[in-house]
Amino acid sequence: MTRPYSDDIWDPVEAWSRDQIEEFQLGALKKQLARVEAKSAYYQKVFKQAGFSAGDLKSFEDLRRLPITRKADYVAGLQEDPPFGTMRAVELSDAVRVHFSSGTTGRPSPVLWSKRDIERWADLYARYLYAQGLRAGDVFQCMFNYSWFVGGLGATLAAQHIGALVIPGGSVDTKRQLETIKEYRTKCVIGTPSFMAHMAEAAEEIGFDLAASTVSMVCVGGEPGASIPGTRERLERMWGAKMFDCYGALECQPIGWDTALQLGPQIAEDFIYVEILDPDTLEPVKDGQRGVLVLTHLDKEACPLVRWWTGDVVVRDRTPTPDGRTHATLKGGVLGRADDMLIVRGVNLFPSAVEDIVRAFPGTTNEYVLVIDDSVKDPKSGFLTGVKLRVERTDDAPEDLGEKLSYRLRERLQVRFVVEVLPAGSLPRTVHKAKRVITE
Repeated sequence: MTRPYSDDIWDPVEAWSRDQIEEFQLGALKKQLARVEAKSAYYQKVFKQAGFSAGDLKSFEDLRRLPITRKADYVAGLQEDPPFGTMRAVELSDAVRVHFSSGTTGRPSPVLWSKRDIERWADLYARYLYAQGLRAGDVFQCMFNYSWFVGGLGATLAAQHIGALVIPGGSVDTKRQLETIKEYRTKCVIGTPSFMAHMAEAAEEIGFDLAASTVSMVCVGGEPGASIPGTRERLERMWGAKMFDCYGALECQPIGWDTALQLGPQIAEDFIYVEILDPDTLEPVKDGQRGVLVLTHLDKEACPLVRWWTGDVVVRDRTPTPDGRTHATLKGGVLGRADDMLIVRGVNLFPSAVEDIVRAFPGTTNEYVLVIDDSVKDPKSGFLTGVKLRVERTDDAPEDLGEKLSYRLRERLQVRFVVEVLPAGSLPRTVHKAKRVITE
């Protein structure tokens, strides 16, 4: 099929009716489950234990007969059949690439891709970059880390697929990145929100006016950011450009990205079937309600996943968007992690909610960290009674910044915050995934 489909749409599937989407998904699920049952040692065992056969799938409801697949299951499969595990569904001779997890919570986990997986990945990324405004002939500067991180190569292939001129800059040498933007008139940059914030601060320090540069698209992924209003507002102001949320995970590239309308990531529903489940009961929640995103690949070959627990808390909206696209939108992007959620005196607190307030608050820099220590715990029960927050002050910050910020946080989140205000530059910077919650 010729790409792009039209001036605004890369692939006609983006405008399918809901009936077309669901008819396609059910047919694709039947084929995918048959393939998984035949080729994946892990899912052969899971299907047998559940008393399920791929031929039993007659409706989406039948999928719920299968158990949730979690990260721990993937890791156990790696230990059972090292180094690539029991979930893989191709011979190693048919795999052409392996990417690894960041390894922040344990040993890095490998995920395989087939040649078709790579082509599909590049085309899906291209679909979203095109929806955000990238066109043939534009200059695209990739600032994702190319060392081990999954996003860099995917973004590079996608931009090339569109016909853009790609500058594979990586997440190093800030001064050279800025010089490159200026000299080569970059239109679109992509990287983590943390690195984009770092770039903006570095530009201010050397007197480089990013807002007056040629950059009009800032695409971010790898960590929450672009869908958090405070972060988006601050970085869009500093860059003088629109910011787009690019949501994916090592195990599933992509899940959903913003379009030019910036209404939230739009799920690639011809690539994955999505369930939104209550984290406690595992029952489906209605559209508009918070739940954990669970996904099933519809055509992934090398490492297909069935009912994969992402841990990401989202809100789904299946209303078609004004630009004619019909795939479901995740309102507000990833709202938090089910496993990162803090419970403070019965209040569920996500770090992303704190970030929204901090980054929109006058007098603070882009950096912050939440600290859990004995000072914010009940001495008898060990339960949290509050949260310690460290922020940095700008030169023009008021003397009572900590007091004002603490009041705003409590007013908005109904949680007690102990705010420590530090000089600018005190907190560690990162060019990759920032760690926002630490225990001391």
